[in-house]
Amino acid sequence: MKNLISKFTILFLVSSLFAVNVNAQEEEATTLQELLALVEQAAGRDAALEAERMRIFMSDQAAQTQLLADANAERTRQENLSTQLEDEFEANELLLADVQEQLDARLGSLREIFGVLQQVAGDARAQFQNSLTNIEFPDRGDFLTELAAKMGSTSQLASIEEIERLWFELQREATELGKVKLIPNFQLVTADGELANENIVRVGAFNIAANGRYLQHNPDTNSVSELQRQPEQSRFTNSTADLLESVDGFAPFGLDPTRGVILAAFVQSPNLGERIGQGGLVGYVILCLGAVGVLIALERLVSLTLAGQKVKAQLKSSTPDEGNALGRVLKIYNENPSADVESLELKLGEAILKEMPPLQRGILFIKVISVVAPLMGLLGTVTGMINTFQAITLFGTGDPRTMAGGISQALVTTVLGLVVAIPTVLLHTIVSGRSKSITQVLQEQSAGLVARRAEGA
Repeated sequence: MKNLISKFTILFLVSSLFAVNVNAQEEEATTLQELLALVEQAAGRDAALEAERMRIFMSDQAAQTQLLADANAERTRQENLSTQLEDEFEANELLLADVQEQLDARLGSLREIFGVLQQVAGDARAQFQNSLTNIEFPDRGDFLTELAAKMGSTSQLASIEEIERLWFELQREATELGKVKLIPNFQLVTADGELANENIVRVGAFNIAANGRYLQHNPDTNSVSELQRQPEQSRFTNSTADLLESVDGFAPFGLDPTRGVILAAFVQSPNLGERIGQGGLVGYVILCLGAVGVLIALERLVSLTLAGQKVKAQLKSSTPDEGNALGRVLKIYNENPSADVESLELKLGEAILKEMPPLQRGILFIKVISVVAPLMGLLGTVTGMINTFQAITLFGTGDPRTMAGGISQALVTTVLGLVVAIPTVLLHTIVSGRSKSITQVLQEQSAGLVARRAEGA
């Protein structure tokens, strides 16, 4: 009994699912009798559908057979066509080889000539692209490109007109390279990046110049632009203006025979301000010390020169003048007419010692600067080498530009130290000599006065 109930339960679940899938709109069975009826109805419908499908399949069998026969016939036709095309291809290959052999036999040495012509066209295209004359004749590049590509094919040859034009372009290039030519109202790019129309002069294949400026040719864009930086020497930039204003056919001009190589290197070389800037903080300190030393030396030189002139004037006068050192020493002598020799000598010595500080003021500082300046340069050298080794540690030695900053600082500070030390040593020697000469005059006159008093006693 339990098995029977289980079977009916399973049958009920399956039948319910089947009924839902076949017709979702039918009502669910509530009793076993209704469920059995639904199952019988579904089975009847399935049998009817299967019978209909079999009928349709059997009725279409003839059409399917005909389609298969047509496909087999088409395959046969395509196979025959493929065989025919293969035969034609082989025949054309033989014919093409025969025609090519006839062409090679007829061309003979002419093919070698056209090969040379193709090479000349390719070389001329590369040379013309980098030539300064390309700014005037930009269309020839396309012609040479097409000519080289055309002769690169075995099926095409250059015409007489194309060969003559190639000869014409070569001859025109050779002629233009020997000219100094004015190109009026030409569009160029200024150093500020703006477009401007100016009169320019092309000097053969070497340089392009505008009024007071050198220009450069950009082969990639076939344009002319102003150099971002012009030569520092005015004699070069002035020569470009003279070239535009020349009326007699001759003008001095700074020509670059290397077609811009020397000019580019010359422009990139740093000027005096940039050289000093490479020395960094140490370089500026050295220059400040040098400026201070030179100013003090000049002030001392002027003061001592005036003091020496006053002393020389006092030597020619018997009346003491307190406006000079010798006059103040003579005044001490006149103010002590009754003093003995020893007292007078001491008083004159004291007067001379009072005159020494004004005469020697600042001279020692000049000497100190002449000694400290090269030491500061050595400090900059050591600092620059430390920076260089740090750059080598971080980036290696593959790129020399990473080490250039430290090396420049090392060398520039050394140069600045010597530049400051040499003139300050010379100025110290001159100023010290002027001071000693005045002091020597005072001592000589003092000794003479003491000797005169001793003789009078």
